[in-house]
Amino acid sequence: MTAIAPSILAADFSKLGELVREVEAGGADRIHIDVMDGHFVPNLSMGPVVVKGLRPVTRLPLEVHLMVKDPAKFVELFRKSGADSLIFHLEVLSDAGPLIRHVRSLGAKVGLAINPGTPVECLEPYLPEVDLALCMTVWPGFGGQAFLPESPDRIVALRKLINRLNPKCELEVDGGIDLATVPICARAGANVFVAGTSIFGSPSGPREATATMARIVAANQADSLAGSSVVA
Repeated sequence: MTAIAPSILAADFSKLGELVREVEAGGADRIHIDVMDGHFVPNLSMGPVVVKGLRPVTRLPLEVHLMVKDPAKFVELFRKSGADSLIFHLEVLSDAGPLIRHVRSLGAKVGLAINPGTPVECLEPYLPEVDLALCMTVWPGFGGQAFLPESPDRIVALRKLINRLNPKCELEVDGGIDLATVPICARAGANVFVAGTSIFGSPSGPREATATMARIVAANQADSLAGSSVVA
């Protein structure tokens, strides 16, 4: 199954509720919320109050991406505020197992993310335990960056690991995802697509941009599930 996850980092916060309703009407499957602490990445962003404010606005799952140095400090706060799934980075933990299990104990889905410089094989010990593996396709911290050209090969390698160890685990991509890169990622094996600027900054509007991306993903779904080819 594939999913479009608009990232509100690129949205106009003065009309956030309206924009979230637009992408929901356009066929979005979840809302992606980037959280940055200014330490793990050189930027600051939103906190639990944003999740709490969005919870009554949409029926879509709220996916919180914790780009923070100490994710264990935040998981309970975001879960209580209405987060349905929590994603944190492998790079900040010597052993991700205890936090994975803690997030599960809170009744939330759990994801594990890696930066472009981290070998996808580092996820291998944890793939049987997680619901989602996030392969960053830019260096995290700022929206609107260009898709890294080495990303398709990394997606292919991660898809092979997932197919072997936990086929139910989703493979999410985040960074530089637009109408040109989304089919490349789909054919490489990704099935969840985080898009910010290409949706909320689209001249056609967020609703139509979401619908168009969903159509492109659907057209490439067969290759995505096979994870057997990359189109450059």
